[in-house]
Amino acid sequence: MTSLLPLADARFVSLTTFRRSGEPVSTPVWVGRDGGSLVVLTPADSGKVKRLRHDPRVEIRPCGRFGAVADRVEPVAGTAELREDPDDVERARATIRRTYPLESRLVLGIERLVERLRRRPRTERLALLIT
Repeated sequence: MTSLLPLADARFVSLTTFRRSGEPVSTPVWVGRDGGSLVVLTPADSGKVKRLRHDPRVEIRPCGRFGAVADRVEPVAGTAELREDPDDVERARATIRRTYPLESRLVLGIERLVERLRRRPRTERLALLIT
């Protein structure tokens, strides 16, 4: 079995979750290392969260910014655990900030600005702990 931890060094990873039908759905995400696991920060109402509530299986592989995976890159299988506790989410946020110091502040800052301008509540996020 291939370890997930080397994937923490990739700039982006393709996180594949599975619909009830078994159909895979892949999304490019930022990932950080948290001990012996990988961590992802994601909006609580995202499709991947809904799919993970029914099936915790995931596959991950390195990808480009927009999700393109190189030919013949084999996925690494894992299990994702949803973490909703505010302490877990803050720990995941800190891990992502450490891993992507400039990008995370820029992207999440723009997201917050748009929410304020549109007078929308702040996006609630969950942590995914992948083992």
